[in-house]
Amino acid sequence: MKLKLHWIGLALLAGCQTAPTPENTQPDTNSAITTPSKTEPKAAEVKPVEKPAPTPQEQEDVWQRIAMQLEMPIPDNESVDYYRNWYIKHPSHLRTVAKRAKPFLYMITVEIEKRGLPMELVLLPVVESAFDPFAYSHGSAAGLWQFVPGTADRFKLERNWWYDGRRDVPAATTAALDYMEYFDSRFDGNWQHSIASYNSGAGRVSRSIKKNQRLGKPTDFFSLDLPKETSGYVPKLLALADVIKNHEKYGVELPPIPNKPVLEMVDPKQQLDLAIAAEFAGISITELQGYNPAYNQWATSPDGPYHLLLPIEHVDQFNANLKKNANKTMKVVRYKVQSGDTISQLAVKHNTTTKIIEQTNDLNGANIRVGQYLLIPTASKGNKTYALSAPQRLKKTQAKAKGKYKLTHKVKDGESLWSIARDNSISYRDLAKWNGMAPRDSLRVGQNLVIWKNSSDGAIIRTVHYQIRQGDNLSSIAQKFSVAVTDIMKWNNIERGSYIKPGQKLKLYVDVTKVNV
Repeated sequence: MKLKLHWIGLALLAGCQTAPTPENTQPDTNSAITTPSKTEPKAAEVKPVEKPAPTPQEQEDVWQRIAMQLEMPIPDNESVDYYRNWYIKHPSHLRTVAKRAKPFLYMITVEIEKRGLPMELVLLPVVESAFDPFAYSHGSAAGLWQFVPGTADRFKLERNWWYDGRRDVPAATTAALDYMEYFDSRFDGNWQHSIASYNSGAGRVSRSIKKNQRLGKPTDFFSLDLPKETSGYVPKLLALADVIKNHEKYGVELPPIPNKPVLEMVDPKQQLDLAIAAEFAGISITELQGYNPAYNQWATSPDGPYHLLLPIEHVDQFNANLKKNANKTMKVVRYKVQSGDTISQLAVKHNTTTKIIEQTNDLNGANIRVGQYLLIPTASKGNKTYALSAPQRLKKTQAKAKGKYKLTHKVKDGESLWSIARDNSISYRDLAKWNGMAPRDSLRVGQNLVIWKNSSDGAIIRTVHYQIRQGDNLSSIAQKFSVAVTDIMKWNNIERGSYIKPGQKLKLYVDVTKVNV
């Protein structure tokens, strides 16, 4: 009996384990999908991986790369407001700046990042020169960064007849950023003081700070007693930074500039005619000169530097052609010395220097003899082809009409811009500007200056119709009426090398207060 009860108990126990519960008496085909077992862990939710925002360096437009790194606070200041409104109301100015900056902006941006300097410094060339590498100011400052001669010497920016390092964009950028690092150290990281010093000098800013300290006044930039130009300089830069950073907010369109290298430096290690260099690279001479504004003449400097900035996509072509034509980088003419020739005259005639003629011919001094042959390096193309050389830029400046009559003055010993301006009843600042100079620039004897006159400015200009007489020549006529030979030729459409003959009539514009008859 006990055995029977034991088996009955086991059967009941087994039945309790297999009998369905009330909720499971009806089949549920969805339960396996929608109702997970209480004993099984829930499946983890899969969240989409967020892609990190592009860094400044990953932007497509270098302006955006710059904008993302502009961090200087913008003060609520009347001067800042004024310059901000000016930039907003003159969008064409920033379009012009962007066009000029396109070859160089990426390069400068990268250099500033390498040094860990404030990105606002990339905008200094906008304030200084409107990004014009050929800019020349009233204070004898030149290039994108507007170096004056003294500061250029301090940072070893070489200057001579052939080359001006102040307009060499890589070299001048290095010098400018070295200068800013010096200011940063001197003013303990106060960048408003440092930027002001770039404009007026660290000594002036330091004196103003010390003055305010003595008087118990604040020493922030906006509390300093500085020259008017400097007082507007920092607000102008800060306003520009604000406009660049928030250009969409202000409705200012910035022409895009690709955020990638544009130019690469090559070094031929020898003097190279710029026309030949352009031909090697497969670009125009004007384009080459635009990338390399430091070269004043038709070639790189005979004593260096020789380096050139070229579009990256043309570098291989240039190097291949240079390798094939290593002995054809300069044009050299063989000249037979004539009676009366001097090396200095030949240098002027062939648009070169006495030094290079002497070096090319192994001359000890300037003595030459009639019948001697000289090898003279000279431009492979006509002067007009090198449109951005210093002489051609000057010619273009002097041709811009600034008055009714254009006169030419050849500088004599002892004359200055001031004395010539006084004698002609004009402003010496105007005289400098008409001739691509700064008011404090010195003159050289024999230099030709353009003077623009109106009949009301102290001159009495009359139109003279002169009939050529036997024995006349353009030089004697010019001397008689105190005008320049080149002016007579221009007024009468006389080509160089043409002859004049007795009976021919010339039209002259003469200041009757200065004629020698």
